Amino acid sequence: MSHTILWVLFVALVLGMLFLDLFVLNRKAHEVSLKQALVQTGCFVAIGALFAGAIYAIYLHDLGDRGTMFAHKFSTHAMDAAREAKIAGVELPPIESRPPITDFHAFARDASLQYLSGWITEYALSVDNIFVIALIFTYFRIPNKYQHRVLFWGIMGALILRGLMIGVGAAAVERFQWILYIFGAFLIFTAIKMVLANEDEEPNPEEMFVYKAVTRFIRVTPQLDGEKFITRVPQTEGSSTLVKAATPLFLVLVLVEFTDVIFAVDSIPAIFGITRDPFIVFTSNVFAILGLRSLYFALAGAMGLFKYLKPALAFVLAFIGVTMLLHMWHIDLPTWVKLATIASALTIGVGASLLHANKQRKLAAANPPANDNPAKAE
Repeated sequence: MSHTILWVLFVALVLGMLFLDLFVLNRKAHEVSLKQALVQTGCFVAIGALFAGAIYAIYLHDLGDRGTMFAHKFSTHAMDAAREAKIAGVELPPIESRPPITDFHAFARDASLQYLSGWITEYALSVDNIFVIALIFTYFRIPNKYQHRVLFWGIMGALILRGLMIGVGAAAVERFQWILYIFGAFLIFTAIKMVLANEDEEPNPEEMFVYKAVTRFIRVTPQLDGEKFITRVPQTEGSSTLVKAATPLFLVLVLVEFTDVIFAVDSIPAIFGITRDPFIVFTSNVFAILGLRSLYFALAGAMGLFKYLKPALAFVLAFIGVTMLLHMWHIDLPTWVKLATIASALTIGVGASLLHANKQRKLAAANPPANDNPAKAE
């Protein structure tokens, strides 16, 4: 199997899943129930986790030369060899002139761990994205039954945009190794900003640059027209001439896409701190994005429960940033250490949040609000 065929097969798999979602499972606009959202979230989590096994098989059998490329360029062993060569002031021979790899087991295991670390990190970072998306839907009063359509096409756009950003990032890292240090410093800065941010200050969608640009150059009608993104409205009040205009649903779609790009600026440098293999970077991003829609419907109404998740995410970003900067001193942590640290931080953040929410519920039950009705105060 060639390198190109492997990529084509994966993209075809993703498009098939999206086709099944939109044209089979969700053909008609409807409100997504909590039960349906939880089931879909569980399915996407299971698929994302199981794909680690597919990564293991692909790299074990060297499909599309992924195992060979990973062994010589992206594995922990390859990083160690490159670091030692740099310290010694020698150049490694070209990949095609090196001895062939005969045992891919260790490399396949390393690749699957890198995938899991990246997928968990990207999936966790998407939770912050969900809060902003929920705010946009609420601000523009988009009914629940139309939100699924917006998120579907938002995900389609996000896959394309992230694919382009990953391609540019991979090419930049390949050519300019020092850019990883910039990524690392940026992640630490983002983590500090995340911790110091005012949680009570909510972003105003109308203050976004993209909102002002769209409303300035495109006619936008204030009324929804079902689940349509484009509709026809009178050219002027009382006119019989109809012209095309964007609906609020289109405006929300653009804002959702813009929001994902903003969050990708944080998440893509983070994934390059875990792995530099473009295939692992892209697949881990894809499965995190595919699960974003169902996760939104499962968590949008319960974001207040996760009080300590943001500090946990900030720790993860700072940790990845530090590991990237450690390369300057030729220090590289094993992949399993990165995975264990990331998973532990997120588990602690979610666990502490749920314990805090449970404690608040008990306090509220033990101290009910006073009865302010004087007519009943006897």
